Amino acid sequence: MKKRATVICRRGKRILLVARSQSKWALPGGILKRGEARTDAALRELKEETRLSGKSAKHLFDFRGKQKHHHVIACEISNRAKARPSNEIARCRWVHLDDLPGLMTSGPTVNIVKLMSQRRWK
Repeated sequence: MKKRATVICRRGKRILLVARSQSKWALPGGILKRGEARTDAALRELKEETRLSGKSAKHLFDFRGKQKHHHVIACEISNRAKARPSNEIARCRWVHLDDLPGLMTSGPTVNIVKLMSQRRWK
């Protein structure tokens, strides 16, 4: 099972989602490189996909999907920073949590956000 750093960036009740061309919305992130720390992978992937520089990265919890083991990492970013799609990402946007059910998202994204909501957004 591949290990993935999955990034949660939030601004109040909004979270950052990304999508490849012709793909569902998902949380930023990617596969860990050999020997790479999960928090380092999260910051690297966030920068590669959205051009955002994370101020810090904190491991929150793990989530095992059907194909990947997600190390869910919270990253802080500046409130003024603007996400711009980069690398293999075609779109990125800040989405209010209430709008998430109406979007086409990956299965792990929905489950990870649900767990996050239970733990942090009560």
